[in-house]
Amino acid sequence: MTVRAGYDAPMYIDSHCHLSFPELLGDIDRIRLDMARARVVQAVVICTTLEEFPTVHGLAQRCPELWSTVGVHPDNEGVREPEVSDLMERAHLPRVVAIGETGLDYYRLAGRSIEQMHWQRERFRVHIRAAKASLRPLVVHTRSAAEDTLRILREEGPCDAGGVFHCFTDTLETARSALDLGFDVSFSGIVSFRNAEDLRAVARFVPLERCLIETDSPYLAPAPHRGKTNSPAWVPHVAEVIAQVKNLPLDIVAEATSANARRLFALPEIDPAPGLPGFEPPAT
Repeated sequence: MTVRAGYDAPMYIDSHCHLSFPELLGDIDRIRLDMARARVVQAVVICTTLEEFPTVHGLAQRCPELWSTVGVHPDNEGVREPEVSDLMERAHLPRVVAIGETGLDYYRLAGRSIEQMHWQRERFRVHIRAAKASLRPLVVHTRSAAEDTLRILREEGPCDAGGVFHCFTDTLETARSALDLGFDVSFSGIVSFRNAEDLRAVARFVPLERCLIETDSPYLAPAPHRGKTNSPAWVPHVAEVIAQVKNLPLDIVAEATSANARRLFALPEIDPAPGLPGFEPPAT
């Protein structure tokens, strides 16, 4: 893919990435430069443990194009268990824009029954309650657990600040239910994979005004980079697929998904043209 240069080129927001992970943290300056060159003007850096939060939040404080969340991933065990007060305290810090990622993951049960995953369900409820109390959007991870994820969200009641089902890979009916609950749906590089036709049908179904795009980097690099360490600079590839399945111009998808991310996470609009490293203004 060739990213157009110039002030009129599309701009993108990566709504979900893990820049605090070792694969990316040590190369953060190059990653930021790559983002600027690809016109990825903002990114939300996702927290997965309370122990990790100082690093995630530190990136957001240091880098004006980065923003932070606070949460404990459902897969993480042997880490500090959050209380509502832990999440709320951090959610009100500057540049923290959401609670999560949180949710349910029954993909790897390690010999346990779904009933034995009650600790995940309770952790999820803690995050929902913190999001409601702090008026922050909720970043939801669900894998092989859609029924319980939706049930708990219904039981806990509406999140006034909304939220997003990130890295969506579930069915069209699950997407419909998420939308009905007031959540947006975010698509990752998986939507570009050759065998992801069902997911592309979901992307076609979800209204553009409810779509976000993400990399989930360092994982899930989109085609044509599949198998490599992912980067926020590659989120335009996800936008390209959304544009193709919806039969829309790329700049319309870039503008809409960026506006959706700004709305959900209350991000400021920025003009990257004069100052971001790596941007070259058009020749006159």
